[in-house]
Amino acid sequence: MRAIPAFSDNYIWLLGEEDRPEVAIVDPGDAEPVLEVLDLRRQRLAAILLTHHHADHVGGVAELVARHPAPVFGPAAERIPTVDRPLCDGQTVSLAALDLELQALAVPGHTAGHLAYLGEGFALVGDTLFAGGCGRVFEGSPEEMHRSLGRLAELPPATRIYCAHEYTVANLRFAREVEPANARLAARLSEAQAVRAEGRPTLPSTLADELATNPFLRCGEAAIIAAAEARAGRRLNATAEVFAVVRGWKDGWRSR
Repeated sequence: MRAIPAFSDNYIWLLGEEDRPEVAIVDPGDAEPVLEVLDLRRQRLAAILLTHHHADHVGGVAELVARHPAPVFGPAAERIPTVDRPLCDGQTVSLAALDLELQALAVPGHTAGHLAYLGEGFALVGDTLFAGGCGRVFEGSPEEMHRSLGRLAELPPATRIYCAHEYTVANLRFAREVEPANARLAARLSEAQAVRAEGRPTLPSTLADELATNPFLRCGEAAIIAAAEARAGRRLNATAEVFAVVRGWKDGWRSR
């Protein structure tokens, strides 16, 4: 798996080895950096996989398929004109040229039809789960997003998490405000800052890292509940309520 940087903080993921003639691309919001890599490696597209309809994830698709005709997989529940292989929850994508099989997992909340793609030991999660955080709730409800994150949290702890943005340092700074006594979180923030200082991606993370440090996956933990209740000024009776408060807190937070 290779990260192709795009825009200010997007990652377009490339699936496939350098010695194979074909690769797959995930969420190409911009065609130019993808074409540069394909030309450099003398490879062609076997498929494009889309997680949701936002322009920074789909904006480069038309140009890519004009140069490299390939099937475009994406959520059936969203209107994406370039998608010719619409997918629903549980359906399988078989990419024979890559010896790869992926399962579509519905994780709505950020958008109404958002999909993740599950492979052997990894998950391509788009803008649903971030390293240390989660996506904003634009088209769903906090309860829906909480359920979607819960589906991802049920994957094996060693699962490698490939999200679509380099938000890790800011997310972990916010997480420290929510859970300041979490020693593993403090260490993870220091590590992420050192990695970014060297210009390297902080991704992928692992689900184990997220379960230990990501407040949006820790809404049942006493420290997170206490912080959310202090923020809300009232008792919260369900983890979905805790999630909603923490997500609202993050929406109004600015990294320092």
